[in-house]
Amino acid sequence: MTAYERLTLARAKGRPTASAFIQNIIEDFCELHGDRFYGDDHAIIGGVGRLAGMPVTVIGLEKGRDTKERIARNFGSAHPEGYRKALRLMHQAEKFSRPVICFVDTSGAYSGIGAEERGQGSAIAHNLVEMMSLKTPILSILIGEGGSGGALALAVADEVWMLENAVYSVISPEGASSIIWKDAEHAEEAANSLRITAEDLQALGVIERIIPEPADGADFSPVFSTLRYALFDTLREKKAMPSDVLLQARYEKFRKIGRLDA
Repeated sequence: MTAYERLTLARAKGRPTASAFIQNIIEDFCELHGDRFYGDDHAIIGGVGRLAGMPVTVIGLEKGRDTKERIARNFGSAHPEGYRKALRLMHQAEKFSRPVICFVDTSGAYSGIGAEERGQGSAIAHNLVEMMSLKTPILSILIGEGGSGGALALAVADEVWMLENAVYSVISPEGASSIIWKDAEHAEEAANSLRITAEDLQALGVIERIIPEPADGADFSPVFSTLRYALFDTLREKKAMPSDVLLQARYEKFRKIGRLDA
């Protein structure tokens, strides 16, 4: 399967969104709202719940399931208040020693005038810095699209996993095509050159694990089940690590990305 074909599957209508993963994996989920600064961003769902009995904080970039909900969720493109809400919940998780799980699915952070006026770049950068030093385990899963800094702002984690047909890139293929060829007609060629697939990114050391998907894409129950047990085992292992060891391992994970001698 080509990278463009996987991109098409990642964007497919009917593909489970973050809310579906939360509903099927997390027990007793209680959503929390607001960044305590400006407002609540519906593109990001965040709250607390239990993973097989383990208290966790869960944050997800939510695209919405139908047209009405997608508009309400801004198609999963978060504003700065969304990233500030996410960071507020991460700091709360650190205070109560709860691991953090992030479900990432966005074409990128919202780039409208209002978002820029309220500090979009600063909010994303602040998340990157704070997540690197958060003294509790973080695990991020790319479940659909992982676009640019909008995705990275929830993916500075001890481990980053991807679903088999998810994609992760610094720019969308359409954006790359517009820059290189001055139009979006070469998006397929760009997608196949950007190394955006799970296999590519695992080979590059950007992600640690690929979660298989059902061949027909219809029934995601096996995916939910696989993730539930894999997340529990990994987070239990990370929780047992001293915080200084955990932070050093997280730092080294990102420092070695892109190094030829790593």
